[in-house]
Order: sequence, then structure tokens, then C-alpha cells
Amino acid sequence: MLKILSEKLKESFASVLPVTLIVLVLSFTPLVDFSLKQLVVFCICAVFLVIGIGLFNLGADLAMTPMGEHVGSGLTKSRKLLLLVSVCFVMGVLITVAEPDLSVLAEQVKNAVEPVLLIVTVGIGVGLFLLLAIMKVVWKKDLSTIIIFFYMALFMLGMLMLTFGKEQFVPLAFDSGGVTTGPITVPFIMALGVGVAGAIGGKRANENSFGLIALCSIGPIIALMGLVLFAKGNLTYELSPASYSIDASLGHNFFPTVGAVAKEVLVALGLIVVFFLALQFVVLRLSRSKLVQMSFGICYTFVGLVIFLTAVTVGFMPVGFELGCNLAKMPRALVVSGFIIGMVVVLAEPAVHVLNKQVEDITGGLVSKRSMLIALSVGVGLSIGLSMIRIIIGFPIIYYLIPGYFLSLALSFFVPKLYTAIAFDSGGVASGPLTSSFILPLAIGACSVIHDGGDSILSYAFGIVAMVAMTPLITIQVMGFKAIATNKLKNRMMMRRIQDADDEQIIDFV
Repeated sequence: MLKILSEKLKESFASVLPVTLIVLVLSFTPLVDFSLKQLVVFCICAVFLVIGIGLFNLGADLAMTPMGEHVGSGLTKSRKLLLLVSVCFVMGVLITVAEPDLSVLAEQVKNAVEPVLLIVTVGIGVGLFLLLAIMKVVWKKDLSTIIIFFYMALFMLGMLMLTFGKEQFVPLAFDSGGVTTGPITVPFIMALGVGVAGAIGGKRANENSFGLIALCSIGPIIALMGLVLFAKGNLTYELSPASYSIDASLGHNFFPTVGAVAKEVLVALGLIVVFFLALQFVVLRLSRSKLVQMSFGICYTFVGLVIFLTAVTVGFMPVGFELGCNLAKMPRALVVSGFIIGMVVVLAEPAVHVLNKQVEDITGGLVSKRSMLIALSVGVGLSIGLSMIRIIIGFPIIYYLIPGYFLSLALSFFVPKLYTAIAFDSGGVASGPLTSSFILPLAIGACSVIHDGGDSILSYAFGIVAMVAMTPLITIQVMGFKAIATNKLKNRMMMRRIQDADDEQIIDFV
């Protein structure tokens, strides 16, 4: 166990080191002006971030992934479809309501939308679309067709919001789709898909096991758009710079911050455990040894997430906001820094490593962890850079989203379905807790300097999570298109060599 933990800590160290070095290098340039206290707190939090990610990844391997697979396969083999979809709906709602990423987003827009109302609405959206995703796997329906239909519906709802003068909430709606697929949700839902697809079997079992994250990212967007469209009165946003102060979570506020984070994670994991135990007694009936292993995994996951989210809240969120405020004074530096930070920040997302491992295992090494990381890194870097350009110029996010999603949907017709499913899952996974707790505050800080604050922050700073969720759809499918083109070129060259071969080179064995 210690050997496995040390390997996980090495992986997390390699993930966190790049973004930490970039922030430290920027602190020694004229571009930013950090205090000694900010730098010390940030460095300490970076160390705890390494520990948190390492423990979480170990816990995901021991508990979250096996639990999802056993629930999916066990309920499917019971042949009780109503039980399967009912459990998936309830689990989707409860896990999302307790997802720490969503709480972070809700806290940052509490002056515009009531946090409890936002969280419950998004939870219902995820629950309904997780139910739909499971039905897709059971009935073996094509993911591309379903996604195209619902994204057309999304764009129609977006146009309605523009018509009714609520366009400033379009970025927030798309952001909600990204933050719901966080560190707790992703391992469980992905493993659930693997379990259901494995129990059903068939030639397309690997392809059917992906796509759940993609569909679960659509539900919150539609739900929140509906909430805003039917809301009465004017919804406005007010920035609270004090909440991004480094002192807000230190001193006498430190232990309350840790307690709040621990409570959120305990509720999230507790809901999963309670449901799993109920299913264990009714349907699954797993051996005691497996339950003991999962218990240790749950403990590792709990401790890892508490450490991770506390470090992000205490050190990374305030530094991200301050970094944005400083870089906004030099627009070119803001765009370049955004691109570089985006390329490395995805490496520190815990759920990304869970996804990459599952992709490599299911595809038999056809899609390696390294190629996935490169594609995600480039995609997220481009998304942050483009978002900074949007903040500087100031134009609606729909100008990015419509062409981007049309391109990604068009690519789905030219690449294998497996690549499409992986790409759409990757979009939801890439936008994890570090995106909402470091990149989003960075964008808010930059927007507060460039624009006049208020609703302009809601219009231009928010939406950056949606951009992070969109660009991997394109880059990973381009990777798949390249793989197909390369394979066809090799086959064509091989046939040409055979056709051009001299008769004398052919050996007659007769």
C-alpha cells in the first residue's frame, strides 16, 4: 500500500509542480506584485495539494471506481430496469447536490442566484440526464445523435435568453455543466457506465461505457437556463473582493474553513456510501474483503479531498484573483499567461487522472495516458487564452460556443464513435475544482480591472469553465482523426509497395 501511495504522490507532484512554478516565476517579474505572505501561503498550499491529489487518486482506485462498477453491473444483471434507472436518478441528484465544485461556483454567484436553489436545480438536471445516459447504454443508442439533439436545444434556449434580456446568465449556465462533473462525481459515474456496459456486453461495450459524463454535463445547463427564464424580476451580480482575500481563510477563519470543507466532502461521500450499503444488502451482496478494501478507499478519498479543497480555498483562489488583477494591466501578458497556465493547470485536476487511466485500460493502450494529457493540456490552454481575449474585448460567449460545438459535432461524423465519447467525457472532466477555484477567480480578477464590475463579470468572466469543457472535444477528436488518417496512409503505402514489387522478388515455393 505504501508503495502504491508513493507512486500516487510522485504523479501528483509532477502534476502540481508546473502551475506552482509558473506562479512563482511570475511573482519575480514586474507583471505581478504578490506579498511575502501570499507567496508563503501559496507554496504551503501547493505541498498540501500534492498530498491531497495523491490520497484522492489512491482512494478512487480502491473505492470509488469499484463501487461504481459493482453498482452498474449488479443492477444490470438483476434485470430490474426500473430499479436501475430509479437508483441512477437519485444518485445523480444526491452526488451533484453534494459536489464541492458546484458549491464553489454557487458561492461565487450568491449575490445573483440563491445558492440552494441553484444547487438543487442543477442536481435535478444531472439526475435526469444520468437516467437518460444509462438508458442509452441499455438500449445501445448512438451518443452523437443524442448529443446533437440536446445541443441544438441548448442553443435554442440560449437564443431565448438573449431575446428576454437575460444573456448575462448564459455563461453561468454553461459553467454549471462543467463544475458538476467534479472529483467525486466523475470516478463513480464513469465506473457506473463501465459496469452497465460490461454487464450488457456486445461488440460496442467499450464505446457504450463512455458518454455518461458528456450527457450529465448537458442536464445542468438546460435546468439552469429554464430556472433563469422563468425567474421573476431582475437578477444582478455584485463582486465581493473581500471573499478573495488571503486573510479570509486564515487566522481565526482557518479552522471554520477546514470544517466547512470537511462537512461538504463528508456529506458527498456519505450519500454515496449509504446508497451503496443499501444496494449491498438488497442486490449486490459483495464479499467482506471487497467491502473492507472499499472502506479504506473511502477514508483515503475523504482525507485527500479535504486536504485538496482546503489548499485550493486558502491559497489558490486568492492568488488566482490577485494574479488576474495584476495581469489585466498588460492585456498581452494576460492572454499568454492564461494559455500557459491553462496548459498546466489541467494536470493538477484529480478526475483527469482517473479518466486517463480508465481510457487507457478500456482501449487496451490504443489511447495512452500521455496522448490524452497532451490533447487535454493543449485544449485547456487554448480555452483559457481565448477566454482572456473575450474578457479584454468584451463580447458574448455564444460567439465561441456555437462555432466550437458545431465543429466538435461535425468531427463526430469523421472519427470513431469511441473517440467522440471519450472527447465529450473529457470536456466535463477537465473543468474540475482547480478550474473553478483558481482559473475562474483569475478571470474575475482580470474582468474587475478591465470592466466596471457588476454584471460585466457575469457576462465576461463567467463562461471560462464552459470554454475549458468545450475545447477538449475538438482536440481529442482531432487526435482521433489524425490516428485514422495515419493508419489509412500506412495501409495505402503498404499496398503501393506490394503493387510496385518486381516479379523477381517474389519467391516461388512450388
